[in-house]
Amino acid sequence: MRVFRFIIALFLLHAPCEAAGPNGKTSCRFLGLEGIEAPPPLLNVSPDGVEVACTVPIATLSPDTACFAKGEAMAFVAASDRKLVATATIPAGVTSAILVFIPAPKPAQVPWKVLVIDDSAKTLPDAGAFVANLYNQEVRFVLGASKIMLKAGTSHSLPRPEPRDEFNMAPVVFQFQQKQDKWATASESMLRFVPGARYLMFAYVDPASGRPRIMTCKDSYRPPPPPPP
Repeated sequence: MRVFRFIIALFLLHAPCEAAGPNGKTSCRFLGLEGIEAPPPLLNVSPDGVEVACTVPIATLSPDTACFAKGEAMAFVAASDRKLVATATIPAGVTSAILVFIPAPKPAQVPWKVLVIDDSAKTLPDAGAFVANLYNQEVRFVLGASKIMLKAGTSHSLPRPEPRDEFNMAPVVFQFQQKQDKWATASESMLRFVPGARYLMFAYVDPASGRPRIMTCKDSYRPPPPPPP
């Protein structure tokens, strides 16, 4: 799991000094990576003791769950023994988020790290894509006519790609850097980009095979607008 040492900075996302949503509450959806065992059933506990059950599905987004943070920290404990499993840092002003659970490097007192993605049109544009590089080297990818280089531990949001064919399909290609001047294609496909849907894409190392891997998750959910001030 040493690859995940390179992505801790990606999780912090400019840690805030105040709670994210009203009363420290944030609308959360959970996601785990293919090829990695999911975390155990979790609990998020509010400051006044309310327990919220949370499940992290693999390769698909969970239903929306209202979770609580204390300051900037949103803690999750195992439902079985109440031991701390992960702490997510929720940026100030974020009222809806996607939480991606990734194993922490061993040995670690807290076994999981959490990538917090702002579930908004700015980060996840309609008919577009969000790409995160969890690999320990650079990754380059093609989305339509866009050619992007991502350093380790960084992410990028892209609008609806151009050009597309008559079926709204556009090419998506990922290459992993293996040596200084050597690249290997890990994924090459055509995806359909239409309004009302968006893609989350993650580049990482499969822990079983040790080989680079791409996971793509399609999201057709739209979070409700925040309540008026």
